[in-house]
Amino acid sequence: MRLLNSQTLQLEEFIGDANVPPYAILSHTWGKEEVTLQDMISTAGSLKEKKGFKKIQYCCSQALADGLHWAWVDTYVLLPSF
Repeated sequence: MRLLNSQTLQLEEFIGDANVPPYAILSHTWGKEEVTLQDMISTAGSLKEKKGFKKIQYCCSQALADGLHWAWVDTYVLLPSF
């Protein structure tokens, strides 16, 4: 499972149910310029300029306010296609 660190906005993969920490979930209506897994792992381009990045920032801020250091975002489910 890929989770986003709510403080650093870095992705981390957790293997096995016992290793998955508590996390917030961002499930939303998809619109234009959503941030994908490919965007998060790519060094090219600026994902912060995408409209969908604001949703991720808000989710992480709310997660931290609720005492959760991790977030799951439904646009990160797909594996990258290299």
